[in-house]
Amino acid sequence: MLQGWIQIALTLLIVVAITPFFGRYMARIFLEQRTLLDPILNPIERSLYSLVGVQTKEDMTGWQYARAILYSNIVMGLLIFFIIMSQGWLPFNPTKIGAPTWDTVLHTTISFITNTNQQHYSGETYMSYASQMWGLGYHMFVSAATGIAVGIAFIRGLTGRPLGNFYVDLIHSITRILLPICIVGGIALMAAGVPETLAGPAVFPTLEDPNISQAIARGPVAHFEIIKQLGENGGGFFAINSAHPFENPNGFSNLIEIVAMLSIPTALIYTYGIFANNIKQAWLVYGMVGVIYIAFIIITAIGEYNGNPAVNALLGSTQPNLEGKEVRFGWAQSALFATSTTGTMCGAVNSLHDSFMPNGGFITLSNMFLQIIWGGQGTGTAYLFAYLILAVFATGLMVGRTPEFLGRKIEKREVVLASFLILLVHPISIMIPAGVALAFPDQLSGISNPGFHGFAQVIYEYASAAANNGSGFEGLGDSQPSPLAIATGTQPTITALWWNLSTCFSLLAGRYIPIIGLLLLADSMSRKQHIPYTAGTLRTDTGLFTGVTAGVILILGALTFFPVLALGPVGEAFLIGKGIG
Repeated sequence: MLQGWIQIALTLLIVVAITPFFGRYMARIFLEQRTLLDPILNPIERSLYSLVGVQTKEDMTGWQYARAILYSNIVMGLLIFFIIMSQGWLPFNPTKIGAPTWDTVLHTTISFITNTNQQHYSGETYMSYASQMWGLGYHMFVSAATGIAVGIAFIRGLTGRPLGNFYVDLIHSITRILLPICIVGGIALMAAGVPETLAGPAVFPTLEDPNISQAIARGPVAHFEIIKQLGENGGGFFAINSAHPFENPNGFSNLIEIVAMLSIPTALIYTYGIFANNIKQAWLVYGMVGVIYIAFIIITAIGEYNGNPAVNALLGSTQPNLEGKEVRFGWAQSALFATSTTGTMCGAVNSLHDSFMPNGGFITLSNMFLQIIWGGQGTGTAYLFAYLILAVFATGLMVGRTPEFLGRKIEKREVVLASFLILLVHPISIMIPAGVALAFPDQLSGISNPGFHGFAQVIYEYASAAANNGSGFEGLGDSQPSPLAIATGTQPTITALWWNLSTCFSLLAGRYIPIIGLLLLADSMSRKQHIPYTAGTLRTDTGLFTGVTAGVILILGALTFFPVLALGPVGEAFLIGKGIG
C-alpha cells in the first residue's frame, strides 16, 4: 500500500516542480518576450504568417477571435473527413483498410477537431497509418493549440489587455510549446519501448500451435502518443488506449504520460499570475484546485485499494480491485491516471473505468461535470476564472459592494455569461440526449449493465463528449462494424448510429458555445476601465476568498449534478454495501 501512495506523491511533486518554469516560459511566449527558441522559430513563423496573410500586430475582438476559430475548424474538419473517407486508396495502409461508415467518420471528425477524441472505433482495425498521422495526429496539434489560444486570450482580456490574434496564438502554441516538447517526449517514449514504424503488423506463430499465425498490430505510435497526452487529446492508436503495452509499456512511460497531460493546464495558472502581476493569487488558485484534485485521488485510490466487498468475502481477505487494470500499473497508478485524465479533460485511459468501484465512477464523473480540475487545454483555465467571477459576484452580494475582479467591475453582462456557460450549456449538453437514450434503453442506448451502473454508462458517455474529454465507461453499443465486417456483409446497428449522431450534439455544444461565451466575457472585461484598489476593495488574492471560491465551485456542481450521481455511482455504492452488487 505504502509503495502505491509514494508513487502518487512523487508524480505530483514532479508536476508541482515544473509548474513555475513551464508557466513562466508560456508567459514569455505570449507576452512577446525573448525565448531561447527565437533564433530558430522566428524565421519559420514569419514565413507562415506571410503564407496565410496574417497581420501579427492586428488584435481581434471577441467575435473576430471566435469567428477565426470557427472558420479554421470547419476547414480542418473537412480535411480530416476527406482523409478518413479516402483512406482505402491513400498510401500508408499496409492492411488495406477501407473507409468506416459515414456516421463513424462524422463522429470521429467532430470528436478530434473539438479536442475530445471520443472513439467509437478501434484504431488498429478502423484507421490506416495515413488517417492516424495526417488526419488524427495533425488535428491533435491544432485542436490542442486552439484550446491554449482561447485560454491565453481569456487571460489577456481578464487582465485588461487586447485579446490578441488567434492565428498568431495558434502558431505560437504549436511551434513553441507542443512541437518542441513532443519531439523530446516522443524520443523518450521510444526509449521506453513505444514503437515508431511504418511497417505493417508483425506476424508470428502462436505458442499453442506453430502452424497458426498471429498478427500483432503496430505502427507510428510514439509521436502519436506524446501529443495525445500533452495536448489532452486522449485518442488511442489502439483500441485499449494507454493500457496497450505498445502505447504505455512500463512505469517510466506511464510517468511521462501523466506528467505530460498535467503540465500545460497546471502551468497556465502560473502563466495567469504573471499576466496579472499577482503570483500570490496564482498559487492560491493552484493550491485550491490541487487540494480538490488530491482529495479526488485519495477517494478513488481508497476504493480501488479496498476492493469489492463481495469479492473479498469470497477470498477471505481484503484485496485491491484489479478488474480491468494492467498489473504493471496496479491500483495506485490506475487511480492516479483515471483522476488525472478526467480532471484535465485528456481522456486517455490506462485501465477500464467501467470496472472501477463506485468511488472511481463518482470522481471521474465529477471531474467532467466541474471541468476545472485541472480542466481542458486552455479552456479549463478560462472556466476556472469564470468560477472566480461568480465567486466575486456572490461575495459582493454578501458584503453589499459592487463586485470587482482585478480592478474591473463585474456587472450584469459578465455574470450572465459566466452563469450561462457554467450552469446551462454544460448540463443541457449532457441531460437532454441522455434523457432520450434512457427513455429507449433497448432501441437506442445499448446498455450492457442493468440498474445504477447502466445509468452511469449513459451519463458518462455524454459527460465525456460535452466536457471534451473523450474517455468512456464503455459497455455501450456505440461502435459500428469494422470496414472488414462491412465488406463481409455485416449490417450496422441502430444503437451505434444513435451514439455517433447524438454525441455529435454534445461535442459541438460543449466545445464551441463555451468558447464563444468565454471570448465575449474576456472581451467585455478587457474594455472596462481599471479602478484603483481602496481600503474597501474585496481582495481576491486571500485565503478566505479562495476558500469561498472552492465552496462556490463545489456547491454549484452539487446542485447541478448530484441527482445524476445519486442515480449512478452513489446508488451503486449502496447496493454493494448491502452485498447486492
